[in-house]
Amino acid sequence: MVGYRFTEYIPPKTKEENKFDDLLKIFLELVTMSGGDVAESLSWLTNLDKQYNLTDKDYGIGNFIEDLKSKGYISEGGEKGEITITPKSEQKIRTSALDEIFGKLKKSGKGSHSTNYTGVGDEQGSDHRAFEFGDGIDQISITDSLRNAQINNGMGGFMLTENDLEVIENEYKTQTSTVLMIDISHSMILYGEDRITPAKKVAMALAELITKNYKKDTLDIIVFGNDAWQIEIKDLPYLQVGPYHTNTIAGLELAMDLLRRRKNKNKQIFMITDGKPTCMKQGINYYKNSFGLDPQILNKTLNLGAQCRRLKIPVTTFMIASDPYLKEFVREFTEVNNGRAYYSDLNGLGDLIFEDYKKNRKKR
Repeated sequence: MVGYRFTEYIPPKTKEENKFDDLLKIFLELVTMSGGDVAESLSWLTNLDKQYNLTDKDYGIGNFIEDLKSKGYISEGGEKGEITITPKSEQKIRTSALDEIFGKLKKSGKGSHSTNYTGVGDEQGSDHRAFEFGDGIDQISITDSLRNAQINNGMGGFMLTENDLEVIENEYKTQTSTVLMIDISHSMILYGEDRITPAKKVAMALAELITKNYKKDTLDIIVFGNDAWQIEIKDLPYLQVGPYHTNTIAGLELAMDLLRRRKNKNKQIFMITDGKPTCMKQGINYYKNSFGLDPQILNKTLNLGAQCRRLKIPVTTFMIASDPYLKEFVREFTEVNNGRAYYSDLNGLGDLIFEDYKKNRKKR
């Protein structure tokens, strides 16, 4: 018999739509590099167009700007009438970062940190047992319970008792609280190398990963220079390096304070940095030393690493520099914390963080 298969018709994109999508990818990349400065990004895009002929006579940068406005990617407003990106663009940047760094990931429900334990959780397992006091109604297997009632009580006078009830064990899922520390000291853009943009991309990708795939996990993001402060996920595209030293101590103290408030037993700190600690607060003043490893700053940093260890908070350091004396500092810090350390180039940073985050915390 000859049949027909009907599928949803997706019309092919027009030339203008293809051109817009191509330019959008470049534009969002430039927005990330410029710290959310739309005017500067469009200026760079115009220069790139002159150099590489990104547009043609039918679709130019002017058309692209109008499409950005009409499609809701940028808006004009404020007292000065400046152009800014919209939440739609922020979401698109995070999604692009996730696709670029972590690949295409399928949504997997409420948390996938599987363990070998059973208990209260979101996913039903395959193990069955008799009903016990305190079990939830949603855990009862209706089909198996009715079958038990028929076997135990016969078909004549059907009766369902507590002894007939059978429940399905829930799989215990670990929940993890993570603090991501990002170094925004001046060295992150020194020596002609942009280190802050890859760090931002990793942070945005990690945030998107957690919000999509691990809904019960938490992620707090900290930036640290002379001081340390918390930022929101939506602030990441606008993050820029400042004229700061590296106050790793302030970052660790704030991270520990945030994790104390989390009820999860599994806690961890990821720290992305390219240098040694060079600054700490003494009262209202800053104690700074950019020349070598200062003993006062180093000892305070190591003490905090040991304190994290006592609190069972491992610190994973991602050092995007390879100077021998920096490796010695990271080795010593990792040892007192019993954490982990990676020495990564900028291209491999995302893969390392993804793999480390995906490792299950085998705790209850």
